[in-house]
Amino acid sequence: MSERHARLPRERSGTSWQTEVEVTHGIGLHARPSVTFTRLAKSFPCSIEVAVDGSGEWLNGKSIVKIMGARIRRGARLRIRADGSRAEEAIVALGELVRRNFDEDRKLGRADGRAG
Repeated sequence: MSERHARLPRERSGTSWQTEVEVTHGIGLHARPSVTFTRLAKSFPCSIEVAVDGSGEWLNGKSIVKIMGARIRRGARLRIRADGSRAEEAIVALGELVRRNFDEDRKLGRADGRAG
């Protein structure tokens, strides 16, 4: 794992890994970021769940319907947990994706980080 990924705080409990990250994207998890998030989540063989703002309700992180339905806005705190094979790698990748605003700036060619 790279040094950059080592900076993402994470906790281990048995075979589960968990991290917390703030959504800084200007709009939050609307359709495109939700698709990007769930597509990445589906690329890992482990289970992935998300809780929003300290909620005790865990959503299936691989379900576009669940993630979009949560209406996750800018400033929300996401707890991402994964269990199983490659769980640590999954939470690091997903946490970094959220921190990079779902790579939308790169996809849309903006360098200032503003949502369009």
